[in-house]
Amino acid sequence: MNLPDLQDDSEDSSATLEQRRRAANKSTWVSVGVNTVLSFTQIVVGIFSKSQGLIADGIHSLSDLIGDFVVLFASHHSQKDADQDHPYGHQRFETAASMVLGALLIAVAVGMLWAAFEKLKDPDSIPTVHASALWVVGGALLTKELLFRYMLRIAKQVKSSMLVANAWHARSDAASSLVVAIGIIGNLLGHPILDPIAALVVGLMIGKMGWEFGSTAFHDLMDRSVDEQEVVAITATLLQTPGVLGVHDVRTRKMGDMILVDAHIEVDAYLTVEVGHDIGLAARQAVMQRHRVLNLMTHIDPVPSKTDAHITSTKGQVAL
Repeated sequence: MNLPDLQDDSEDSSATLEQRRRAANKSTWVSVGVNTVLSFTQIVVGIFSKSQGLIADGIHSLSDLIGDFVVLFASHHSQKDADQDHPYGHQRFETAASMVLGALLIAVAVGMLWAAFEKLKDPDSIPTVHASALWVVGGALLTKELLFRYMLRIAKQVKSSMLVANAWHARSDAASSLVVAIGIIGNLLGHPILDPIAALVVGLMIGKMGWEFGSTAFHDLMDRSVDEQEVVAITATLLQTPGVLGVHDVRTRKMGDMILVDAHIEVDAYLTVEVGHDIGLAARQAVMQRHRVLNLMTHIDPVPSKTDAHITSTKGQVAL
């Protein structure tokens, strides 16, 4: 599964911290309400209809509910202002939350796989499920798909990878409900073993997604650079700044959904220190306005201007 690209080089591409906070709270509370109803309904009906697949799907919805509260917690703390202990702010609370969501998915997957294998050890003990399970899983499938589309739209509007992760967590529920529905139909048609097999498949799906989310968050915490396309876009913005003759050694690292950038910019060696400093400030402002950059640290490198290089070359030719 590939997460949607959040990059946008437009002038107003970066949402404000307040917009991110409001979007996270709104979409997450909607998810809380939906998952509360779904998890309760699926688990209760799953028990009475004797469907292991539906119970597993209900537990998955319950894990979404726990994940929603993790997102709310991280969203609240990530908006705190920078302080003495966190001079770059608290945006990495979002990255940590994505890692927790990944770990949560893996834990749920392990539990579901264990329960499914226990059932498959004794196929004769697998009961025939009641038809009510199929109606419930059908309603859950539709509800989860609509929830996923809503949450992903909000996440892309404010460019939050944490909200994207939570949206795809909801989509995993929709995909799992589809598998469970197939398993229940097979059970009703006289193949009881398909119900725990559906639970097994759902467990594998959840485990895969959990690994992807956890792995991405781990690498971001290890200061992995952003993708090459975004580095090229930031470099282009620096080069467009008046007075910047060249750019090199552009380094980036993630800070939540924002980026910290270090760059060497080349300016005319014969400019005053004050003018060189002003060019650096202009470059920093341009990058922070056009990209999701939290801070840009510039190092000013003096270089001969093209005019100076031409004069030097001419002098050398005359001397010869």
